[in-house]
Amino acid sequence: MKFPGAVSTASKGLRALGNSRTANSTPVRAFSSSAITLTRPTRPVATTKPVQTRPTCLYSRQDLASQSLRTYASSPSSSDAPPQRTALYDVHLAHGAKMVPFGGFEMPVQYSGLSVSASHHFTREKASLFDVGHMVQHRFEGPGATAFLQRITPGSLQTLPTHQSTLSALLWPGTGGIVDDTIVTRLGPELFYVVTNAGCRAKDLAYLAEQLAAWDGAAVRHEVLAEHGLVALQGPLAEELLTQVLKDNTNLGELYFGHSCWARLKGALNPVLVSRGGYTGEDGFEISIALADTVAVTETLLSTAGPERLQFAGLGARDSLRLEAGMCLYGHDLDDSTTPVEAALAWIVGKDRRTPAADADKFHGADVVLSQLTPRSKGGSGVARRRIGLVVDGAPAREGAEIVAVSADGNSEKIGVVTSGCPSPTLGKNIAMGYVKDGLHKAGTEVQVLVRGKPRKAVVTKMPFVPSKYWKGPASSP
Repeated sequence: MKFPGAVSTASKGLRALGNSRTANSTPVRAFSSSAITLTRPTRPVATTKPVQTRPTCLYSRQDLASQSLRTYASSPSSSDAPPQRTALYDVHLAHGAKMVPFGGFEMPVQYSGLSVSASHHFTREKASLFDVGHMVQHRFEGPGATAFLQRITPGSLQTLPTHQSTLSALLWPGTGGIVDDTIVTRLGPELFYVVTNAGCRAKDLAYLAEQLAAWDGAAVRHEVLAEHGLVALQGPLAEELLTQVLKDNTNLGELYFGHSCWARLKGALNPVLVSRGGYTGEDGFEISIALADTVAVTETLLSTAGPERLQFAGLGARDSLRLEAGMCLYGHDLDDSTTPVEAALAWIVGKDRRTPAADADKFHGADVVLSQLTPRSKGGSGVARRRIGLVVDGAPAREGAEIVAVSADGNSEKIGVVTSGCPSPTLGKNIAMGYVKDGLHKAGTEVQVLVRGKPRKAVVTKMPFVPSKYWKGPASSP
């Protein structure tokens, strides 16, 4: 497969890797050792406003460090920058989308044909298509790629098999705070595909530039894959619908959760990267598509399936689906001050990363994070707070609502705060996520949540709230 790169930086003080070119003259750059060639179609991407692709010149790390905040002005902190549009902007409008600013882009929150709740149910019962082209897709390659990514994340990437993925997090040196949560996929011995959040674009790119500048290992090449779209096909019919648009003999039944493969789809002139997973708790796929193929692939999926089996879904349904699945939203449930252990994500710290043989083997913030893995009662530092799920009586609890404990004598004490909350369309209950004092995080603990100043009964509940339906292969025989 070949991916055109948009912005590149390299470690070890390498010189600038190319000269400026216009978008139409961008050279096709190898993404792997495959002989597949990326074809540029002559048809334009249909948008009323030009799709905001990144400059196609390849920068040195010094260039990127100085330009990242200006070039990637799509984070919430850059409120004066006009929002960008994904390749599917006009398609969304044609389907009656209500567009809102999100992560520096104009994104669909819902569509005229379905309410947010109806779209949520449709995803759980059939299948929905989400435009996630605002997310930032990266490519890391070079003899130092594995070691570099193991420096900035706590995952066991050294042992991650080719075409498998892992949830991870970029961590701050010293504190182990979460810069951003991310999905890391190995595509070759020293080749990785990484996806990060749109709202953290400027911060993440500045962070990566800084980390590459400080990297003292073997060479690493980093590129932002700005000329690629990304869609998520989610729901119980996802495999059936994607199979119907395959142009090759890919067996999706053998592609398990957390695995990926290259595939040929109807409507695409170029191979696509299909990854099994998503942000809803349902079975599904995330599909990275050459930007100029994104509209055609999307329209092919929708027309082949028909509206009775597949509908667009927006940010509204995506948020309630991910909350039912117990998944975090960065900037709400995760931030720079939160460590993986506090966030109930200790499992992303690889087992082979927990006893580093030398300082060079440590991930950022290892001293803090590894100590937190052991409770204070057993000689570790433990944590003062933990992320939990809640089922709340009465009105839904929203972000910022205080969580309190009430003693037998009626006195109340603030013990935490809600970070996400909404009515659950699937359960018919109000659910929420938040942080409480360590020791009060166990399932079944009764607390209260102040909703508009009024105390509401709530119970700490295990997550996910709705059982996940990831495809992990046929069930074992009894």
